[in-house]
Amino acid sequence: MSGEDRRDDTWLSDAQLAKCARADADPFPSPIPTQIVSNGEWMPLPQTPEQKRIEARTNELADGAAKKLGMSRRKFLASTGGMAATFLAMNEVFGRYFNISRDAMFESEAFAQDGPPSDLFVFDDQLHMIRQSNTTSNRGLRALAQGYPGAAEFHSNPFNPELHDGPTPLPDELALRGNIDISGGLWRNWNPALIGDPMDSEIFHLRAFIKSLFLDSQMTVGMLSNITGFLPVFVTGTEPKNVNDARSIEVLTADQTAGVRDFVNKLAGSQRLYAHGLLYPGTANLFEIQRQIDHNKPDSWKGYCVSLAAKQLTDPAGASMKQWRLDDEQVMYPTFELIRKYQVILRKERPAFGNICVHKGFAPTADDTPENGNPEDLPKAARDWPTFNFIIYHSCIFPVLFYNPDPLANLLSAHPVLREGVPDIRWTTRFAQLSRNLNNVYAEVGSTFASTIITFPTVWAHIVGQLLQNMGSHRINFGSDSLWYGSPQWQYEAFWRFQIPEALQRKWGYPEITEADKRNILGLNSARLYHVSSTIPKKFGELTQNGTVLTKKNFDATFTVPTDLGTLLEFTHASDNISKMRQRYLAQGATPDHKRYGWIRTMV
Repeated sequence: MSGEDRRDDTWLSDAQLAKCARADADPFPSPIPTQIVSNGEWMPLPQTPEQKRIEARTNELADGAAKKLGMSRRKFLASTGGMAATFLAMNEVFGRYFNISRDAMFESEAFAQDGPPSDLFVFDDQLHMIRQSNTTSNRGLRALAQGYPGAAEFHSNPFNPELHDGPTPLPDELALRGNIDISGGLWRNWNPALIGDPMDSEIFHLRAFIKSLFLDSQMTVGMLSNITGFLPVFVTGTEPKNVNDARSIEVLTADQTAGVRDFVNKLAGSQRLYAHGLLYPGTANLFEIQRQIDHNKPDSWKGYCVSLAAKQLTDPAGASMKQWRLDDEQVMYPTFELIRKYQVILRKERPAFGNICVHKGFAPTADDTPENGNPEDLPKAARDWPTFNFIIYHSCIFPVLFYNPDPLANLLSAHPVLREGVPDIRWTTRFAQLSRNLNNVYAEVGSTFASTIITFPTVWAHIVGQLLQNMGSHRINFGSDSLWYGSPQWQYEAFWRFQIPEALQRKWGYPEITEADKRNILGLNSARLYHVSSTIPKKFGELTQNGTVLTKKNFDATFTVPTDLGTLLEFTHASDNISKMRQRYLAQGATPDHKRYGWIRTMV
């Protein structure tokens, strides 16, 4: 594929992909990742020495426990005992961050004792899936289903190594069934009948999406997100001049996002999935915002300041779209005005319409600007648009983990550089402190949590400590960034079991993370922001506290864990089709496969 026609599902370059491997190719995947998994937005860090030790120690523990239990190591690793072994190994290597006992390797009851309660409500506000592109020459995650011809780094197809060159045609009957095992062409499409299918390569990812999220995890409801496609720091080639150009390189289009949401909710018989609309700012793009409002009925909005997505009517027709910032009155505010208009019109039908989700951070650039990810555009925008909720994805984390980890040494230094009395985490500390009195600004932790908790737990302790210090647990939202990280259950387990070490609490004034905090962050905050109970039929339950139905007006920072939590949507009971499916699935003894669908680094 030429650089001028990049239609991939990853922003990694050819050279970067040559140093990576598919995360789902691991024959013995750990219950918890033992190295960073990238979603294709950024280059993952190679496995650290500590992670290698955790992997080795997990295997040692698994071998011993499996032998005692009379089962294979593979079967043990797929059980709760395998996850317990990984947490124990992490505690041995990193220090005690996770509540877990050795008995948890052998007894499911012991494992559950310190884990997420069965009545936990989880709203995962950052989920992803991929589409199948409309081209027969592709790479990235798309190469799982379509070949990758012409790549300078690859002399054979690394995504399809089991196939053999040859002209053998794929039989029509098997093509229609999606069989991928008998194609004779090393680079050929596994199933030509599915080229251009609007859902996914062979629909496998949609199946994996439903299974991994709703059956293999405790997720109650989730938000399917998406990406405005062109990030200049990653992508080379022709820059998009308009929305139509950009749509061809979106990982999942706005229309497809809404289609998946509608499919899942029809399957469930209830609102189990929400969908982002894509923010294309600027007066020249207002038609696209209106089109999505009319055609897709988005539940809220997602934008990438760092992507080339903004255009004005006054710009030359042949000019490329631009990066943007939230407080730009000429570019961004006309879009906000249109969203605000429909926020009023649709206040009953779509009460979360004014949730503005913005990706900040995770872009490999040293430019300290709001367009590239710093939070300086937030105060004005948040004050100018008080009816909106600004949910800042990744909590502005600067991408030092993935391109230059040296600055993280500041958090471990005996004499760290401070910002207002705490160690400075580039962009995130500034974001938390700027947002202290901005009550309509929220911190989202997708990938920020997943990548730090398995690599530098101390870094996560500082991040969550500073977010809690400045914003409180009622303004932090949990996202897993799955399926890139596989089923998110390991993240829910890790988040629930994690505690900021007492030494860090004392030294920097970080609070202890209470059970109420964890419930807020893992689900109740997003339930409030998305008015979950008000958009669900009454038979699926209501969000209540001591018998009183909670609404936006009476659900505030003083909210505590409901005493009648069993009525919280009642998805844990026999309520909707997905609940019934999960009950049958678990009753049959099904176990998760721990596959991750992103990228891992294999070469330095």
